[in-house]
Amino acid sequence: MESNECTKDREQPAQKESSTQQQAKTYLAFPKSNQTSLAILILPDIIGCESINIQLLADDFAARGYFVAVPDLFAGDALDYDDFRSGKVDLPTWLLKHTTADVDPIVDNVLTQLRQRYGVERIGAVGYCFGAKYAIRLLSANLISAGAGAHPSFVEEDELGAIRKPLLISAAETDHVFPAEKRHQSEEILRGLGVPYHVSLYSGVAHGFAVRADLSVRRARFAKEAAFSEQVRWFGEYVGKPPK
Repeated sequence: MESNECTKDREQPAQKESSTQQQAKTYLAFPKSNQTSLAILILPDIIGCESINIQLLADDFAARGYFVAVPDLFAGDALDYDDFRSGKVDLPTWLLKHTTADVDPIVDNVLTQLRQRYGVERIGAVGYCFGAKYAIRLLSANLISAGAGAHPSFVEEDELGAIRKPLLISAAETDHVFPAEKRHQSEEILRGLGVPYHVSLYSGVAHGFAVRADLSVRRARFAKEAAFSEQVRWFGEYVGKPPK
């Protein structure tokens, strides 16, 4: 069984097919076509937008033709993996500094910039762990076309119940933050909303697999790649398929 990998970056080969840059603490990845009308907003986990694994996911979406943005949700205060694992970080205290009152304005500003500066017309948002909560929050208004969340964290019932746009959830078999009970509860809420949704459960993996799976483990690698492919198909259906 894979251990919790939510805060661990793994060394993976770089994606060389997209143009990337750091701008205003937002990681940007451009497709070969340089189109910006269809975009994916990646809302990262607690390691933030400078995580190599998150940036590789952005590059992978760009390789599928999307313009991609990964904002700094934590105003320079993302957690360091080594500090977190060594016990130097008090997570509950850190979370109090990054509430919806702090993060929502950052996300809203990025959406505005994507539309005004880059001419983005349709946006899909995918969140991983911490970021999934904010992808889901965006679905309650006409701000994005569709959302996705992998091993979501800290999502409230009222937030899920307020969505008005399609939602994809990629869940891990072993997840202390999104356990089976909460997953079943989420399915009951989604069933009554009348909006498109899909929940996938991946066996043999734990919280964090869609970002930091151990690629040397066959089942973990399959789950990570399958979750990404599912997200690409989801956004192709509900955001639009970019030109090749």
